[in-house]
Amino acid sequence: MKRTAISRENSRLFTIVTAVVVIGVLYFARIVFMPLALAVLFAVLLTPVVSFLEKLKIPRIFAILLVVVLLFSLAGFMIWKTSQQFGSLSDQLPTYQQTLEDKITFIKGSGNRSFNKASNAVNELAKEISGAQPGSPPPDGSKRAVPALGSSSARPLAVQVVPPANPLEYVENLLGPLATALIVVVFTIFILYGREDLRNRLIRLASRGRLNVMTQAMDEATQRINRYLFLQFLVNACYGLTIVATLHFIGIPNAALWGICAAVLRFLPYVGPPLAALMPILLSLAVFPGWQHALLTAGVFFVLELVVSNFVEPPLYGSHIGLSPLAILVAAAFWTLIWGLPGLVLSTPLTVCLMVMGRHVPDLGFLNVLLGDEPVLSPSAQYYQRLLASDQNEARQVLEQCLKEKNLEEVYSSVVIPALALAERDRHRNELDEDSQNFIYQSTREIVEELGVPLEEVLPSDPSIAPAVHPATNNPVVLCIPARDDADEVVATLLARLLVIRGRNARTISLGPTAEILAQVREARPGLVCISALPPFAANSTRSLYVNLRAQFPDLNIVVCLWQFEGDLQKERIALKLVKGHELFGTLPHVLQYVASYDPVQSS
Repeated sequence: MKRTAISRENSRLFTIVTAVVVIGVLYFARIVFMPLALAVLFAVLLTPVVSFLEKLKIPRIFAILLVVVLLFSLAGFMIWKTSQQFGSLSDQLPTYQQTLEDKITFIKGSGNRSFNKASNAVNELAKEISGAQPGSPPPDGSKRAVPALGSSSARPLAVQVVPPANPLEYVENLLGPLATALIVVVFTIFILYGREDLRNRLIRLASRGRLNVMTQAMDEATQRINRYLFLQFLVNACYGLTIVATLHFIGIPNAALWGICAAVLRFLPYVGPPLAALMPILLSLAVFPGWQHALLTAGVFFVLELVVSNFVEPPLYGSHIGLSPLAILVAAAFWTLIWGLPGLVLSTPLTVCLMVMGRHVPDLGFLNVLLGDEPVLSPSAQYYQRLLASDQNEARQVLEQCLKEKNLEEVYSSVVIPALALAERDRHRNELDEDSQNFIYQSTREIVEELGVPLEEVLPSDPSIAPAVHPATNNPVVLCIPARDDADEVVATLLARLLVIRGRNARTISLGPTAEILAQVREARPGLVCISALPPFAANSTRSLYVNLRAQFPDLNIVVCLWQFEGDLQKERIALKLVKGHELFGTLPHVLQYVASYDPVQSS
């Protein structure tokens, strides 16, 4: 046991060290990995187009070159048209000079005293700082001024050459963006040309013999990234068209240019939309004499971004990429810190790949928990956890949310009973104190009473009063008896409630000594008794209660309900020594189905 714990600690330490090493390699070798990641992304996007051209009997290398040439032609055309738009705009800028001067004069006018005071204070502070610089004479002239460094041969200025801290950064600055773009293009061509071979090598390295799992992970990651980028392209295109239409309506010059810029810049999460809005707003200030057009332009960008980012993208992207909103935000910050603006563009696709690997590789399952948008706790665990936190309102909300998709029987069977089974497990492990137990059971009773039939229809006010329905009739009394503790009693109440809803004359007996339970059974004269027991520690109490019921009422029909029992029911039936005709069930639907079809005449 101790060796196993040490092994687990070593495994966790190894995982942490590996993660730190991987992050360090990604940062310091970003000159290689960043273009490679961009090339892989472009290859994923262009593979369907290249495959389509190959189906037209075009050799692969020519298909790849054709696609690359078309993309470069399209990019060149867009750059040429954009430069023309900027050129025409620069020609018009001198005509806007007077409008800008009027606005600056208005801002710095006498009415804005706070601005003038702040400006004067800054100027005075600058004078004080400049007067205290080394080499300047002191204000009182009492001491001789010391020459500043570098002002004479007596006090030369020391010059130190500091080499780049990282040689890769020096190489990156030397190559520049054009060289990086060329590297991305070359990587993309080679990846597209040998994509099958690269895929097989990746599967061989990462699968560890589990080819099916790795194949599923790669297919899922590719599909999610393709859908995400396609949807992002559609959203950004509609975003740009909307900007073009609204800016044209407002009267901003070159509206088509700003719409294209907005659509392209929006591929940069978070920083792209403000950058796209900056130039149109400044232009509206320069073109129009008042402030109305500038406010309208800013309002268009603000409202459109607010609607798209909060009401369009979350439901549209959520079902396709499977990332939680917080994971997307954290991933954007992380990859931007590692790789800058290219990392910001790649943040979502890279995080999708990590999340998919966490879904298919058990050792990386924590990534799916941290990054995915799927619930990590079942409804039963959520319900139990909120009761552990003494939050009855949120526990009720869990059941109410489940009732929107399931009926009452399914909610009891899949949420409430499993939650009570978790409480029983923790109680027998001595991990649940008595106050928490009482709160869980009492809260469940209250919540169940609010969701189902009233408690008075299940628990008679006076147990000594025998029900009016006799077992010989077509609707016999069904008596639900707890086997051991409060959890068994709560589930017995749930069962009785559902039977009442189904038209059965069901009652339940409160928890008590065996002699008292037998006395209540004798007075109730039931046609059927259901013993409610929650494993794993209710077997002995259930067997004892069953034996006593058989001894006192040999003709009584008995059903034993071992809720959430995961073992072999046939072996348990033998262990409980059930006689022929008495049934053993482990789930609520089976019990309800049996009681609904129960006929006392045929049973007798």
